[in-house]
Amino acid sequence: MRIDSHQHFWNFNPVRDSWIDDSMTVIKRDFLPQDLQPILEANKIEGCIAVQADQSEEETTFLLQLANDNSFIKGVVGWVDLRASDVEDRLGFFSKNNLFKGVRHIVQAESEDFLLRKDFRNGISKLEQFGLVYDLLIYPNQLKNAIKLVQEFHNQQFVINHIAKPKIDGDFDSEWEKQIRILATCKNVNCKVSGLVTETADLKWNEAIFTPYLDVVVDAFGIDRLLFGSDWPVCLLAGEYREVLQIIENYFAEYSKEDKEKIMGQNAIRIYKL
Repeated sequence: MRIDSHQHFWNFNPVRDSWIDDSMTVIKRDFLPQDLQPILEANKIEGCIAVQADQSEEETTFLLQLANDNSFIKGVVGWVDLRASDVEDRLGFFSKNNLFKGVRHIVQAESEDFLLRKDFRNGISKLEQFGLVYDLLIYPNQLKNAIKLVQEFHNQQFVINHIAKPKIDGDFDSEWEKQIRILATCKNVNCKVSGLVTETADLKWNEAIFTPYLDVVVDAFGIDRLLFGSDWPVCLLAGEYREVLQIIENYFAEYSKEDKEKIMGQNAIRIYKL
């Protein structure tokens, strides 16, 4: 089964979704399952994981309802306040729904030391008992603290989103590579090959510019810990769904059928227990 491990749904709200500014008019509208399903079918993708974009339990409930109503949504990575004193109760509440597969916080918008906050780490410590994955959305300057976090919780499954968002602008980030390789030595960390096109200069790209970055994550993580994700509809800022998928399909074109099946679905099924 081919799985898109990273996409979003929303009913656009200009106040809540203020991160979608006037330069992003293409995504300044509702994006719902009926919009994505025909795209997945056209690209022979049989399922997806819906990932939070808003830091509210209301959105988590909304995504779980969409997953309940649409069988192609195989799981949800939602938001629960991991810093809250009642975090264990909230995780237990959402885990009653077996489509609740993981948690994400928009750490890229937080301070560099956010991942090491005592209250946040307490929340991370509660995930394993519920069998939940933690999706790490970070920038390269947060990688050093991410390494400390995943080393502390070595039994917790983590998934790096968007290869940690290096700037893909023709000036290769060697410090990103160094830290990614250290992070990848932690066997509890996986990596989504997603979100590449929106990290390019002026949102302009050709497939060749992604090769050095894909080379690094493939060598560092290996085939068994990589997952395809489209980052739809955010990807539409820089490319259509098919174009984003082709970057990954073309890069792995000469790999074995088994390896391609892992990256395009089997790893996501195993890691997120779909």
